[in-house]
Amino acid sequence: MIHLENVSKVYENGTKALDNINIKIEKGEFVFVVGSSGSGKSTFVKLLLKEIEPTEGKIFLKNKNLGVVKRKGIPKLRREMGIVFQDFRLLKNMTVYENIAFALKVTEASKRKIRRQVPMVMSMVGLADKAKNYPNQLSGGEQQRVALARALVNNPVILLADEPTGNLDPKTSWEIMKLLDEINKRGTTVLLVTHDKEIVNAMQKRVITLSNGKVIGDIQKGGYDNEN
Repeated sequence: MIHLENVSKVYENGTKALDNINIKIEKGEFVFVVGSSGSGKSTFVKLLLKEIEPTEGKIFLKNKNLGVVKRKGIPKLRREMGIVFQDFRLLKNMTVYENIAFALKVTEASKRKIRRQVPMVMSMVGLADKAKNYPNQLSGGEQQRVALARALVNNPVILLADEPTGNLDPKTSWEIMKLLDEINKRGTTVLLVTHDKEIVNAMQKRVITLSNGKVIGDIQKGGYDNEN
């Protein structure tokens, strides 16, 4: 599903963000990527999204070498991944329904598909009664649910969540994590980047720990010590 093979990334200023890492994530897994600030988490995400290129090594997504994907193919590549960030990134002048539908419209989906898919994912994330609300009428947790629904509406094989609970209170964070767990149980591969030690330790999923650009831990079920 996702395979990083001897991947290193050195920025122009000489910073070595990733140092010869090898990671393989199989279909249907729920994987946390953790580490302190400067460990390489952000670089890892940018490489998967093809925002930047590795200095060395190869990255595969669904057996496709990202190194041969041309610029015009990047939007299609990203549609194979549902992407959720901590700052929601909702369109403020659009309703909940319109925000989710927009993700389908950019793929030139039919109106029939939009009418079918949008209510379905809204119901999945518990927002069936919020279709006409605007982002500023929602709580932080509800806004993140909209972001999740938007990420899921194209039926991605992978959900990449970058600090999805970073701006949420503990109770709401747990609600989002339960939702992500449910999404994973439905078959979507979930890759979640976080520094929240409490959530990681409680969830008991696979944990990949980065430190100074290296993989220093890969535990199938467990937690991590963020002092590393």
